[in-house]
Amino acid sequence: MKILVLNSGSSSIKFQLFLMDSEQSIASGLIEQIGLGDSHAILKADGKIYEKFLPIPNHHAGLDTMNELLCKSNTLHDLAELDGIGHRIVHGGESFSCSVLIDGAVISELERISPLAPLHNPGHIAGIKNAMQNSKNVPHVAVFDTVFHQSMPEYAYRYALPYDICKKHHIRKYGFHGTSHKYVCKRASELMGINFENFNAISLHLGNGASVCAVENGKSVDTSMGLSPLEGLIMGTRSGDIDPAALVFLLNAGVLKWDEIDTFLNKQSGLLGICGSSDMRDVVAKMKDNEQARLAYEMFCYRVKKYIGAYYAVLGRVDAVIFTGGIGENAPNTRQKITNELAHIGLSVDRDKNFDTSLKGERCLDSLDAKIKTFVIPTNEELEIARETKRLVLGK
Repeated sequence: MKILVLNSGSSSIKFQLFLMDSEQSIASGLIEQIGLGDSHAILKADGKIYEKFLPIPNHHAGLDTMNELLCKSNTLHDLAELDGIGHRIVHGGESFSCSVLIDGAVISELERISPLAPLHNPGHIAGIKNAMQNSKNVPHVAVFDTVFHQSMPEYAYRYALPYDICKKHHIRKYGFHGTSHKYVCKRASELMGINFENFNAISLHLGNGASVCAVENGKSVDTSMGLSPLEGLIMGTRSGDIDPAALVFLLNAGVLKWDEIDTFLNKQSGLLGICGSSDMRDVVAKMKDNEQARLAYEMFCYRVKKYIGAYYAVLGRVDAVIFTGGIGENAPNTRQKITNELAHIGLSVDRDKNFDTSLKGERCLDSLDAKIKTFVIPTNEELEIARETKRLVLGK
């Protein structure tokens, strides 16, 4: 069974092809700079790299280029050979509480709720429409980042704003990275031999975008991101939690204009705003001689630590804390600092294991005296999307 996973952005298409009998990825690639003149397409398959540099004016042409590379690599000669295509969708709003087979009604609803994710969902929709044109009779499935968090209780997702306004305009916490949080928590429960339905964990997806998720009995009960991916942790260029009065003050002071707020919070803040670098690797490299870099690092770790403590209080029993994402998987100094400062709740990481660069992939970092397991589990959102696609295609 062949499943293609597509993640279409406003100017890019990321794709991965799976053989689902073995859950093996046989090809992956990226089409970038769509519609921007200097487009680039790359495919990796069977240890080889296939590339094209050419103008790609739209998503339809992008999919044609993807097809050419797949055919050249002998991994797929026509999209009609596929058993299903899974699409990553960032925001499902309140309309979608599970993955769904895509039809006209689903597309119409995605278009209706696009204002909730204006930077992401329009690109997803364009990718879906063009992929459906190029693959007649192949079932398509939408898998939403927000779905895993639909199990949050209302007292966790509701904001303390006028209730009627929030209900009318669908203002609430939705949460993101749900596919990633679900995947790594399921893997951790398997590694520990605990049924997922009985598993409690705190999942840390730490990268340029970052979020924490509290999982109780296999379900998300709270998460740090909110209506948008802006709320919560300090990120590469996003502010995370902030007192809204700070924006009112800056507006009244003439420092900001209304149409600058989104860019200010999402693209000029976070680590970048504090020390001029959005990449944690650069921040760490600058820490020795740069006070603002040290401050950015301390602020980032403190915010993560604070959320872990809050979710520990929410869950009561925590079976595991899981690190994933670019920082979570590849920044041992950050993991060490966060866990060292949470020894009082039972976290204890073996320093040698944590800093051993020969250890890759899934691994447990516990010291002998640890009361809560600490895992590093590389996320695999594409495989989780492929699994959901297979499930729906088979009618399960």
